[in-house]
Amino acid sequence: MTAASPRTDGLLFNPHHYDGSEFDAETRRLLRATIDFFEGQGKKRILDDDLKAQWPADFVEFVKREKLFATFLTPSEFADGNPDKRWDGARNAALAEILGFYGLTYWYTEQVTILGLGPVWQSENKDAKLRAADDLDAGEVMAFGLSEREHGADVYSTDMVLTPASEEDFANGILYRASGEKYYIGNGNVASLVSVFGRRGDVEGQDGYVFFAADSRHENYHLVDNVVHMQIYVSTFRLENYPVRAEDILHTGVEAFSAALNTVNVGKFNLCSSSIGMCEHAFYEAITHAQNRILYGNPVTDFGHVRANFVDAYSRMIAMKAFSRRAVDYFRSASLEDRRYLLFNPMTKAKVTMEGETVVRSLHDVVAAKGYEKNTMFREVAQLIGCLPRLEGTVHVNVGLVLKFMPNYMLNPLAYPDIPTRNDAADDTFFWNQGPTRGAGAIRFADWTPVYEQHQHVPNVGVFYEQAKAFRDLLLTAAPDAEQAKDLDFMLNVGHLFSLIVYGQLILEQAALTGLDDDIVDQIFGFQVDDFNSYAIALQGKPTSTQAQQDWALGAVRKPVPDAARFGRVWERVKAYDGAYEMTP
Repeated sequence: MTAASPRTDGLLFNPHHYDGSEFDAETRRLLRATIDFFEGQGKKRILDDDLKAQWPADFVEFVKREKLFATFLTPSEFADGNPDKRWDGARNAALAEILGFYGLTYWYTEQVTILGLGPVWQSENKDAKLRAADDLDAGEVMAFGLSEREHGADVYSTDMVLTPASEEDFANGILYRASGEKYYIGNGNVASLVSVFGRRGDVEGQDGYVFFAADSRHENYHLVDNVVHMQIYVSTFRLENYPVRAEDILHTGVEAFSAALNTVNVGKFNLCSSSIGMCEHAFYEAITHAQNRILYGNPVTDFGHVRANFVDAYSRMIAMKAFSRRAVDYFRSASLEDRRYLLFNPMTKAKVTMEGETVVRSLHDVVAAKGYEKNTMFREVAQLIGCLPRLEGTVHVNVGLVLKFMPNYMLNPLAYPDIPTRNDAADDTFFWNQGPTRGAGAIRFADWTPVYEQHQHVPNVGVFYEQAKAFRDLLLTAAPDAEQAKDLDFMLNVGHLFSLIVYGQLILEQAALTGLDDDIVDQIFGFQVDDFNSYAIALQGKPTSTQAQQDWALGAVRKPVPDAARFGRVWERVKAYDGAYEMTP
């Protein structure tokens, strides 16, 4: 958490006042050390490194020196007696927000390390696990070798082929020789362990899938290029007759397929936290600039549309933080009997990161040309915020996944025990025992309506709840037919409408747990109503929408409840962030 400064409400991360009081002592120390490292680097150094596309060697050295990744990313089973090592989703999310605050590069270095470790920690191969734990302790980073130039991240297709070894190789402990190319692989330039997805050339179908560990320093591992011009190294690499031994094999057959998908579940929900951190830094620069920028004799923030942009951006950030933090509780409490996290995971990847783009766009409309200046963090954020919803699993893929859960979520509730806030210092062992990847459509959810009913006294929650119930009626009376279900352009709008209801549920749950005041909640649900209207109108205009669906869409439109006094109070909270944080020069 962030303690409030003398001026602000403390709802945004502020390095000057961060205390991390919800965590244990060593976690607090490492998070504080991470903040101090970046502040010690200074804003000019960080921005210059970004402009020069300089590989973040100093950060990787810091990770090694402090054993940051070793502490945060090693399950306690392989901690070698260190009580501080564990895989803890709550503190990992906090670290992701801090890294995103200082630059996408730093978050990405950890993100692809997490992905590279996913197949390892899910494996039954103890030798590979011990090797990974030792490498983390030595300060190494990892990579996830899944995607290919021709196939993207399509796990059904791969041109990385493992050929059974010759008799001579077999006598020397080599089982296969791997050859093929991987594309868009972060950390592929330096990773000591690359989890590589391939297939056996002598086995047909899913039975031939293999996940194996490779080392970028091996002579048969050829680094081809950095796909992007950025600090991050998004590599193309090629294996040529790479020797694969028994101790390198992580998964085979269907288990390799499942490991790929389950790794995404483990790792990519942290996209939301990075997006939040990036938005927060951009917000600090934007409000301080605008509040002190005089135009036509008045501060820029005297213009009504400017205040509206800031209030909207601020309330969207608070919503992003509330949803994402509550989603962590569901992730950490998951089990084979409670797999609701499989809905909240694509929501963090798509919905929250899309909101990050909306926030930065609103702020950019205020700061305008200032947002392109090379001495601003805003320029870097504006350039890179779109990476998160696009490069780490595109929005349409994740919204399409969300749709699988819609019938049971909206219409078929099941009673569950309450999920508590999960900041406890526990190892999230279920991450490595998620089980089969099938059956998303059969997952049941708790009734979504009670939390809305509990907050109906907040005017815009009441309005949005009317829209949510109207959406339920749509599914009962004019649901998409079989042909429409094949029309992704049509169904994406349905998915976005549904996502807003899920988004609101977790925001309200977190608001109740943290005591978030009604002014902020009302402001959040004001934009929820507006966003619902936008998607409903878009649905009405789709070429394949039926008359019943068109009538429903227009009938579902509502006007958010205006409240000038409430808006003014929220604006005062926003204005208080003027000068509240500026990075060390």
